[in-house]
Amino acid sequence: MAEVVLYHHAQGLTEGVLAFAEELRRAGHTVHTPDLFEGQVFGTLDEGLDYARQTGFGAVGARGIAAAEALGDAVVYAGFSLGVMPAQQLAQTRPGARGALLYYSCVPVSEFGEAWPAGVPVQIHGMDGDPFFVEEDGDLDAARALVASTDQAELFLYPGKEHLFADSSLPSYDEAAATLLTTRTLEFLARLD
Repeated sequence: MAEVVLYHHAQGLTEGVLAFAEELRRAGHTVHTPDLFEGQVFGTLDEGLDYARQTGFGAVGARGIAAAEALGDAVVYAGFSLGVMPAQQLAQTRPGARGALLYYSCVPVSEFGEAWPAGVPVQIHGMDGDPFFVEEDGDLDAARALVASTDQAELFLYPGKEHLFADSSLPSYDEAAATLLTTRTLEFLARLD
């Protein structure tokens, strides 16, 4: 079974993020859910992003990196949207990383190194009509470039336009897409055994 660090999105450590972590635990995995917002949960994505801006994206990311320091090195790093930043950074830079799960976001590999590390499998999940993932932030282009650069990467696109579609506590929740994302996540983790 895998040990996973799961970083929340910009609305905070919501009930939906905790429910997702619990689903992975029920499958036998150890899952850590650090709170990068120190207890703050926001009703909208914009409110959460405002908090992250005021706090400083660097400070939020540093909280994520610090949360992983107490863990061993054989960890899978997972992140939802904003949480992809520390997850991807650790997957690319921390020796012994077992894998990465990047939900709703992907940054260019060059942000954290020259190439994706050999032997570190990664899955990227997003909706094909999500303006954050497809248009505004360039995440889809970064995901496609990552997949093209290594045989260790998989990109899964789901029909729809929602950003936080796997968080069951939010109005953007898409049950069919979330169920498929969860199935693919569990299959990914099972392959690491």
